[in-house]
Amino acid sequence: MKPLAMALLGPALPQAIVFSCSNSNYLPPSQSKSQLQKRSFSRVFCSSVPSKTVRILNSIFPPFLLELYKILIAPIDGGKVAAMMVARVTVLTCQWLMGTCTVNSVDLPDGTSCNSGVFVERCKYLEESKCVGVCINTCKLPTQSFFKDYMGVPLVMEPNFSDYSCQFKFGVLPPLPENDAALKEPCLDICPIANKRREVQRNVDGMKCPRA
Repeated sequence: MKPLAMALLGPALPQAIVFSCSNSNYLPPSQSKSQLQKRSFSRVFCSSVPSKTVRILNSIFPPFLLELYKILIAPIDGGKVAAMMVARVTVLTCQWLMGTCTVNSVDLPDGTSCNSGVFVERCKYLEESKCVGVCINTCKLPTQSFFKDYMGVPLVMEPNFSDYSCQFKFGVLPPLPENDAALKEPCLDICPIANKRREVQRNVDGMKCPRA
């Protein structure tokens, strides 16, 4: 499963993140940390990346497979079966990208709990990108949209920018943007751009990531 996922997603995500934006200087997380750090501070994040990432995720799957899943599987038992299935598939196929992760139980909106969560212990994608905006726009938002719109499975992702963990909650709708705490996060302390901005804008603390 891992080699297949790498073969499918490996070439696709960098194409969405880098080559779709003529002004973007982002490198995919498969690149070394030193390469990421050597990029200039004049990076411009492309607002079209989330929608492009969703389209690439959609293109990976055979025609009609996602539509059939949405029609036939998603409605079973109020969506719990579909949510538990995608949680397990996520753990099986995505550890090469995110790092060690496990299925766990999450609370659902109907008051019950279900083993439809995925806990990422320390996300390699976030750790290597060093950027809240990259996490939000190339992972959290497009992934949430993809599962809900194309597979009929609501998803909220709750990244922890302090310890780089992340909680996936399949079967739970994300909050409205204005109520999503992740979208209001300041730049990470390790972000080289944030450090440069602090040098220019002294006395500024807790700056919101300009790409979030």
